[in-house]
Amino acid sequence: MFFRKKGKLRKEFDEILLHQVESLKDEWMRQKRLIEKSIDPAEDVLNDLRIAESKYFFLLREAKQRKLFLGKS
Repeated sequence: MFFRKKGKLRKEFDEILLHQVESLKDEWMRQKRLIEKSIDPAEDVLNDLRIAESKYFFLLREAKQRKLFLGKS
């Protein structure tokens, strides 16, 4: 009886994690394209790119550990 809620919560948090992974990937790629188009990008822009990349790979690793798969939308 109590374990049903656990499965529902896990599914809910898995969906949130997948959504965050997809949005962070989009943000990382957007910043990467911006820097590629820049002649001389500022240091804070490069730092933002590294932060976005790190966040994306951290959450991607978590999704792989949970054996979640990213579907093509």
